[in-house]
Amino acid sequence: MRSNGGSGESASTQSPRNPSSQKAERPPVLKKFKAIEPDDPRHTPHFPGPLFPAVRRVTSLPPSSNRRASFDTDADKPSSVGDVTASNLNNIDVVNSLSDRDWMYPSFLGPHAARNRVVTVKAASRQPIRGGGERLVDRVESKVVDEKQQSNTPVNKEEVKIVASQVSTTMTERSSVSSWSARRILRMKLKRYFIFSVIIFSCIYPLTYVIHLRNKVERLEVENINLRRWCSETDVSNYNNEVLQPEDDSSYKIFGNADSKTVALYTVMFTLMMPFVLYKCLDYLPQIKIISKRTKPNKEEVPLKKRIAYMVDVCFSVYPYAKLLALLFATIFLIGFGGLALYAVTDRSLTEALWLSWTFVADSGNHADSIGIGPRIVSVSISSGGMLIFAMMLGLVSDAISEKVDSLRKGKSEVIEKNHMLILGWSDKLGSLLKQLAIANKSVGGGVVVVLAERDKEEMEMEIAKLEFDFMGTSVICRSGSPLILADLKKVSVSKARAIIVLATDENADQSDARALRVVLSLTGVKEGLRGHVVVEMSDLDNEPLVKLVGGDLIETVVAHDVIGRLMIQCALQPGLAQIWEDILGFENDEFYIKRWPELDGMQFEDVLISFPDAIPCGVKVAADNGKIILNPGDSYVLKEGDEVLVIAEDDDTYSPGPLPEVRRVSFPKVPELPKYPERILFCGWRRDIHDMIMVLEAFLAPGSELWMFNEVTEKERERKLIDGGLDISGLENIKLVHREGNAVIRRHLESLPLETFDSILILADESLEDSVVHSDSRSLATLLLIRDIQSKRLPYRDTKSTSLRLAGFTHSSWIREMQQASDKSIIISEILDSRTRNLVSVSRISDYVLSNELVSMALAMVAEDKQINRVLEELFAEEGNEMCIKPAEFYLFDQEELCFYEIMIRGRQRQEIVIGYRLANSERAIINPPKKSEQRKWSLDDVFVVISSGS
Repeated sequence: MRSNGGSGESASTQSPRNPSSQKAERPPVLKKFKAIEPDDPRHTPHFPGPLFPAVRRVTSLPPSSNRRASFDTDADKPSSVGDVTASNLNNIDVVNSLSDRDWMYPSFLGPHAARNRVVTVKAASRQPIRGGGERLVDRVESKVVDEKQQSNTPVNKEEVKIVASQVSTTMTERSSVSSWSARRILRMKLKRYFIFSVIIFSCIYPLTYVIHLRNKVERLEVENINLRRWCSETDVSNYNNEVLQPEDDSSYKIFGNADSKTVALYTVMFTLMMPFVLYKCLDYLPQIKIISKRTKPNKEEVPLKKRIAYMVDVCFSVYPYAKLLALLFATIFLIGFGGLALYAVTDRSLTEALWLSWTFVADSGNHADSIGIGPRIVSVSISSGGMLIFAMMLGLVSDAISEKVDSLRKGKSEVIEKNHMLILGWSDKLGSLLKQLAIANKSVGGGVVVVLAERDKEEMEMEIAKLEFDFMGTSVICRSGSPLILADLKKVSVSKARAIIVLATDENADQSDARALRVVLSLTGVKEGLRGHVVVEMSDLDNEPLVKLVGGDLIETVVAHDVIGRLMIQCALQPGLAQIWEDILGFENDEFYIKRWPELDGMQFEDVLISFPDAIPCGVKVAADNGKIILNPGDSYVLKEGDEVLVIAEDDDTYSPGPLPEVRRVSFPKVPELPKYPERILFCGWRRDIHDMIMVLEAFLAPGSELWMFNEVTEKERERKLIDGGLDISGLENIKLVHREGNAVIRRHLESLPLETFDSILILADESLEDSVVHSDSRSLATLLLIRDIQSKRLPYRDTKSTSLRLAGFTHSSWIREMQQASDKSIIISEILDSRTRNLVSVSRISDYVLSNELVSMALAMVAEDKQINRVLEELFAEEGNEMCIKPAEFYLFDQEELCFYEIMIRGRQRQEIVIGYRLANSERAIINPPKKSEQRKWSLDDVFVVISSGS
C-alpha cells in the first residue's frame, strides 16, 4: 500500500473482505507530524519560534483519500478523520488519531486559504449505553452530514459510518470499564466485611466454648461428690436417684442443653458486641440494599452514620426531655444487662442479681465485696457505668438549673401582671418617663411598670439604678426582647396592660418612625386583643397619619419634634412660659384630669368655674358630641347628663365640687389688647419640622417681622426643603425670611450676624446630629456660649440698651421685663435633648430657657394615664384655638386692690379667659391652681397671671 499509494475507494472495498487488513487499520496510537508543502496554495509556510508563535488550527481530510497511504506518501494532502478528534477516541487508526491539527502562522503575516471546519463529536455521557446505542449512532451520523452540507463538502457515507462506529465502540468500552470498577470496589468492601465477621466469630466462639467446658467440669464435680456420698451411705434408697442419671451433653451443642446462666452470659456478650458490629457495618447496609434491588448508586446520598447522628441531634434539640429519657434508658439498660451478667457469673438468682446491679450503679463502693475474677470484672464494669451515668445526670441537672437562672437573669421569664404600664423600647427619655409614672402612681400606693427592650436585662436594671430616684412603691420590671416579636409581647402580658408606650429610638427620624409603625402592626396582631390604649412617640409630623391609619382608635401619637418646636416658639414670644408648662405637664404639681360629677348637671359653666375649691375647671367633655372636649366654653353652657369636667388639680382624688362661694361680681373696665409690633428672630440650626415652626410664627407675629435662618444648609436646598414640607414661601404675609449660611460653632461666622438686634434667638438641635444626643447638646452649648460672649462685648452696659417695642405693653410687669432684658437684651431659647445637660445649663444661668426631651416624657406619661388629655395638649400647642398665655395684672385689677382669686377668675371671664394661676413680683415661680381661693389679698401691677385664652 505504501508503494502503490492506492486510492481511498480501493481501501474501502477491500477492508470488509480481508479481516486482517481491517485489524491493520487500528495500529497503536503514534505521535506524528504532518508535512505541509509550500507549493500547496491552501497552505502558507510558517516560521516556528518565539518571534512568531504558531497557532494551531483544526483541518479536515478529503473524503476519498486513503489515510495510511496519504500519511506515508502524500504528505502534502490534507488528512481527515471526519468529525471526531483524538481527545474523544482512544483506540482508532493512527491516521484517525492524528487529531486533524496542523500548524499555521498568525493572520498578520499574510492571507491564507480558508479550510473546512471540523465537527467535534463529544461523548454524551459516561453512563453505560443500555438500548440507546443506535439512537446515539444516528445522532452522530446526522451531525456529521449536517456539518458537511453546511461547509459545501461532499458527504462520504463510508466515512460517516466509520466515525459513528468508533464513537459507539468508545462509549461501550468506557461504560463497561466504569461498571467493572464499581463491581470491583463493592467486592473488596464485601471481602473486608467478611474477614471482619470471621475475626469476630473466631474471638467469640472459643470464649463461649471455654465457658461451656468450665460449666461442664463443675457439673461433673458435683456428680462426683454425689457419687461419693452415695457410696459412703448404707441406705442407698434414701438418696435421690436423679444425681446418678447421666446427662445427655455434647460439646457440639453449645445452646442445646445449656443452663439459664450460660444463656444469660451469651445474651450479654452478644448484646455488647452488636453495637460495635453495627457501627462498622452501617455504611455497607445501603450498598447491600442497592445490590439486592439492582438500582443505580447515588453519589450524593448521605452516609447512614451521618443520618443517624443528625436524627439524634435533631431529637435532642427539638424535644427538651430527650436527654433525660436517654439517660433513663441508659440507666435501665445498665441495670438490666449488669444484672444478667452477675446472674451468669455468680450463684445468685436473677432478682438478687438485678438488685445487686442497682446497688453497684447507685453506689460505686459496693463492688469491693465481690469475690472471684468474673464477679469482680462485672461489678467494676457496672460501677464504672454507674459513675458515668451519675456524672451525666449531675451535668443535666446543673445545666437545667443554670439555664433557668440564666433565663431569669437575662429577662426571658414571663411577666404575670395585669393593669400594668408597658413601655416598649429604650431611649434617653426613659428615666424621666419612669419618674413621672412613679409620681402618678403615688396616690394608689405604687404600680407596676414593665420595660421591654432589645437590651440585656442586667444592663437595663443598672441604668435604672443610676437614676437615684425613689419610685415610691412603683416596681420596674425589665425584660429583654423585641417588640416586633409576638412571643416577646406575650411574655410581658401585653393584652393585660392598661396602657402601652412605644418610645422612639435614637436613630434617624424616618427609621425611628418606621420601627414604630412595625411595632404598632405587631400590637394589632395580638390575638387576645389589647385592653389599654397605645401611646406612640413619633419623630416626624409627616409620618403621624400613617401610624394612626394602621392603629385606629387605640393609637395616640405624641410628636416629639412638634411638641418641642411649638413650645420653643411660645416661650420665645412669652418668656416664662416654659416653667409653667413644666408644672402642668409633670405629675409633681398640678395637671389635667377629666371626671364626671352628676351633682353638677344643669349648672352653667360660670357657676361650675367657682365650684371646686381645690381645682380649676378649664373645659367640658360633651357626651352628646362623641366625647368632644371643649376648652374654655362660654359662661352660658349648661352641663348635661353624661358631660364630664376638665380641671387642673393636684391629683385625681384631691378635688371635688363644693357649695358655691359668695363672690362679688364687680365689672372691671376692659383694657384693650396692645397691638403687636414687628420682631426680629434668629434660628440657629436646621430642624426637620422647621416649616411647621415658620407657619406657627406666621400666625403669632405681627406684619413686618423678620426671621433670620443661620445654618450650613445652602439657600437653594433650604427653599427646596421648605417647599417639600408644604410651606408657601411667597404666601408669607407677616414674616420675611432672611438666609445666612455658616457654622454656628465658628466665632467669625457668628460675628457676621447682628446678634445684638434680635429679640429672640432659638438654638435648634441640628438635623444632621439628631442621631447623637450628646453631640447635639455639645454643639448647642457651644453656640450658646459664643453668642453670649459676642453680645456681652458688643453691649457692655446693660442699662444703656434700648427697650424692645414689645416691652411697651408690659411696663408694669417687672418680672416679664427682667426676663426679656436678661443676658444682654435678647432672649435665648436653647434646645437641649439630654436632661443632664439641661440641668448644667440651668444652674449656670447662661440661657433664659432650656427645653429638653423631659417635656416630651411628661407629655407621654400624661397621655398614657389618660388618652383624652392628648386632645387638650394638641389644641393648646396649635397655632389656632385656645392657648396658654401670660397676661399682666393691669388687665384684671387696679394697683394694690384687695381681691380673692375667685373674683379675679370672674373678671377673667369678661375677657373670655380662664385664669389658672399667677406669679407675684417678688416670687421666682408661678403658682398654678392656688389654694385658698376665697382668701382676700392685695395685688400689685407687677404681678402677672397665667390664663387660657381663646386667642380671638
